[in-house]
Amino acid sequence: MRKKFLIMFAIMLIMVFDIATSFADNPIVQTVYTADPAPMVYNGRVYAYVGHDEDDAPTTTYKMKEWRCYSSADMVNWTDHGAVLPVTAFKWATQTKDANAAQVIYRNGKFYYYVSVYDTTHPGIAVGVAVSNSPTGPFTDAIGHALVTNDMTKYASHGWDDLDPTVFIDDDGQAYLYWGNNACYYAKLNNDMISINGSINAIPLNTTAFGPDYEEAPWVYKRDGTYYMIYASGFPECIRYSTSSSPTGPWTYKGVVMTTQGGSNTNHPGIIDFNSNSYFFYHTDGLSGSTSYKRSVCIEQFKYNTNGTIPQLNMTKTGVTQISNLNPYVKTEAETICMESGVETEQCSEGGVDVCNIENGDYIKVKGVNFASGAASFDARVASATSGGNIELRLDSPTGTLVGTCAVTGTGGWQTWVNKSCNVSGATGIHDLYLKFTGGSGNLFNFNWWKFNTSLSSPTSTPTSTPTLKPTSTPTSKPSSTSTSTPTPTSTPANSIDLNHDGAINMADVILLASKFNTVKGNTGYIDSYDLNKDGVINMADVIIIAAKFNTIV
Repeated sequence: MRKKFLIMFAIMLIMVFDIATSFADNPIVQTVYTADPAPMVYNGRVYAYVGHDEDDAPTTTYKMKEWRCYSSADMVNWTDHGAVLPVTAFKWATQTKDANAAQVIYRNGKFYYYVSVYDTTHPGIAVGVAVSNSPTGPFTDAIGHALVTNDMTKYASHGWDDLDPTVFIDDDGQAYLYWGNNACYYAKLNNDMISINGSINAIPLNTTAFGPDYEEAPWVYKRDGTYYMIYASGFPECIRYSTSSSPTGPWTYKGVVMTTQGGSNTNHPGIIDFNSNSYFFYHTDGLSGSTSYKRSVCIEQFKYNTNGTIPQLNMTKTGVTQISNLNPYVKTEAETICMESGVETEQCSEGGVDVCNIENGDYIKVKGVNFASGAASFDARVASATSGGNIELRLDSPTGTLVGTCAVTGTGGWQTWVNKSCNVSGATGIHDLYLKFTGGSGNLFNFNWWKFNTSLSSPTSTPTSTPTLKPTSTPTSKPSSTSTSTPTPTSTPANSIDLNHDGAINMADVILLASKFNTVKGNTGYIDSYDLNKDGVINMADVIIIAAKFNTIV
């Protein structure tokens, strides 16, 4: 009886760890490193514009060549829109680096992207502006030269004092540009949003306005008649804020929003309200671990205090609460991701972005999918220059209930797209959907979009006309991850189940295994000796192996 109780307790313990893992939704992007978030609410979605820390960045400096965009309607599943603005769009700027912090704002039917880049015609960091008719670009240089050059600002003498532009439009329609590193400048913008109205002003950096220190990264907005300026302070940086009754000040220091945390020396804030919730965007070293040059964007949800002050926030892996469930019965881009393991994204020949570099054991998690009364079939838009693989449709974990398997065969090219379908059984109610990819070695296929249906599948289509092939053998930059083909399970000796080598298979071994639950081979945290059945993932199957040998003396 006691043995059965311990085994049941062990399984319950693992389930608790599994549930905790499923809620680890920070950072919001895992396919590449992202930094300097600038959120914008538009037409029922949140758009997060970010810088991109390249994988091959040196260990002592940044390497950033483009700005990327992600969007979400539920704050947990983010659609990758790819690189929407390269630094090469600004012919007057350095062409291979310095895609520094930036922000997008909507006005008069257009989207304006304010950036900080190195100006080769007026040496030093400068503020530029690009424009697009769409929030996802493409953006182009709006004026053909910098809006603010280093020789126009004199409060600080160094060549990078014109970093980190942010724009705020007041209720009366007046737009203001704020920016600065170790200087905080502001100026009015004309209605065209690409020229300055009047003089550039510098806010005195004193303790009354900014407390202990103003470093960089201002973010300005208005709430209930009060103007807020959030900014990075000190080095390594924390986030502080000040308030004012006017967009031009004077400003009064209010306190700390986020203390210095994590391994990144920098941080960069952005605050929005969306669907009656308040969100704080920032970056950390959450994916890379203890480096300032490969950062990742995260979000925390918060509520203002009754007097309008901002509570102090901490970095978490939990992320924010999903505000609406995802409808699986409409076409969903494959690059709509809450969490992933192993995959990357690239520009797609059919427009937008597709998921690429898919290998055996990789997966995509889509959170909070509402299957309602039940799905009967699944469609996927795929392409493969090899023999393909499978899309396993699993619920609530990478090893959860299998409700369908969509077989993908070769299509003749990485951008030769076909629809593949399969029938589905058991997908009802609300679940996290795991699209788990299985097959042979190497890249299996590319993935453009998916859709569930309430009726059974029809025969799959033949390939579309073949565009120029776009192999994925050379991956786009992303945090490194690998996966391997699944080996054939073998019987497990008792001594290999004794994970802590104390001579007995007991609860201590269960706790060790629980600490690595749902980690996948090739990813951080995976320990091969804990993968008792050698299937490439530490999961419930391994718990069952321990249970079968529980209380055995080795």
